[in-house]
Amino acid sequence: MVSPLKQLRYRIEWLAIKLMSVIVPLLPRRGILWLANALGCVAFRFDAEGRRTALANLASVFGETHSEEQRREIAKQAYRDFARTMLDQFWSSRLNAENYLNYVEIETEDPEAIDRARNNGAIWVTPHYGNFEWTSLVMGFRGFPFTVVAQDFKNPLLTDLFNANREVSGHRVIPQSGAMLRLFKNLKAGGHAAFLTDLTIKPGRNATIIDCFGLKTCVTTMHAGLQQKLQLPIIPGFTTPLPNGKYQLNILAPLKLDDGASDQEIVQACWDAFEAHIRKNPSPWLWMYKHWRYIPEESGENYPPYARVSSAFRLEKRLKDN
Repeated sequence: MVSPLKQLRYRIEWLAIKLMSVIVPLLPRRGILWLANALGCVAFRFDAEGRRTALANLASVFGETHSEEQRREIAKQAYRDFARTMLDQFWSSRLNAENYLNYVEIETEDPEAIDRARNNGAIWVTPHYGNFEWTSLVMGFRGFPFTVVAQDFKNPLLTDLFNANREVSGHRVIPQSGAMLRLFKNLKAGGHAAFLTDLTIKPGRNATIIDCFGLKTCVTTMHAGLQQKLQLPIIPGFTTPLPNGKYQLNILAPLKLDDGASDQEIVQACWDAFEAHIRKNPSPWLWMYKHWRYIPEESGENYPPYARVSSAFRLEKRLKDN
């Protein structure tokens, strides 16, 4: 039972987001860039926990190659890029199948493979990099309607509001409950499914350990399980913010997977498709997120300070290594 006070808070939150959904689309691209930079700088200044996490992550990954000042600037730009992504969640209501190419430049490594996937179905993967929301949105305008699994907001009023934006180009957003079966049926019928593959989850049945910037992290295997059952291509892609207010969408070639590849090998291949790009242009990645929550040994000296030893993680790593 939701208390009256919490109901009031939920209603205020909904009203604030609803107001943004009305005002933000009225702004020109130049206004979006200015506002995103301003909000990003403010968030970097006052979000102490997120800032500490971002700087700790960057120190673990780039501590030997980037100065403290360089890492701090990457973290600040990460806040600006994320603010732009969030604003564009609402500004995207101005996009349609006729005008989206005015705002997105597209590079495709293997156009023939993408055309084959149009009719046969595919599994699409992206990290929390740049405008990951528009990565999905643009593919919908290009004739690839995705089924997307999204976590519900604690405030149920916000779930419908955000899902409406995500479905504007023909996608279908489904809850996590019962998602695997629904995804399987959709893909088996020649559909498409999209996954954000870099979220850290607890070690367990539907998770595996991968190498991520030389550190170990634990992520979902849902997309790998579906690929093994259906033998569909896994196609990586990511959207990078450009200084002129546009984005560049890179659609990579389908992953080359060995026959009988394990969950861990498939998930690792997904991450490997992105790591070099993130190293080259790191700021659009979500550095404020705790990507390395667990460590397999007591001596996790290269891990961020928030990382904690996990017996389940240690066991999972030992099973993987054997």
